[in-house]
Amino acid sequence: MELATFQKEITDSDIRVTDAAGDKMSELVQSTDESVVGIRIYVSGGGCGGMNYGMTYAESETEYDRILDRGDFRLFADVIAMQYLKGAEIDYVDDGIQATFVFHNVFQSVGGTGACGGCGAAV
Repeated sequence: MELATFQKEITDSDIRVTDAAGDKMSELVQSTDESVVGIRIYVSGGGCGGMNYGMTYAESETEYDRILDRGDFRLFADVIAMQYLKGAEIDYVDDGIQATFVFHNVFQSVGGTGACGGCGAAV
C-alpha cells in the first residue's frame, strides 16, 4: 500500500515560531551534543482540556516528519501532530520567575481554543 504524499516543509501559516521561541530553540540545540538534529514537537492525549503539547530533542528525522528549517535549528512534527498544531504559535516567555515555551491557538484549524471548559486552564 502506497502512502499519500505530504508537504515536508512547515510554513509560518502551519506553525508560527516567535523570535523569542526561535532564539531559545537555537540556544538549546547549539548547547547539546552532536546526536541532536533539532527539536521535536509532540502531541499526546490529555485530560479535560484535550491534548497535551510538548517538545523534546530530536535525534533523527522520520519519513512522517514535517520540518521547519530555520538554519540554526530544525523543528520536527509528524503529520498526525500537525493536524492538532496547524495555526498554532509557539512563544517563549521568561517573566523572571519562570521561563517556559507556550503554545497559543492550538486547535485553531478546527475552530477550537485549547482551553478547558471545566477548569479554565489554557494551553
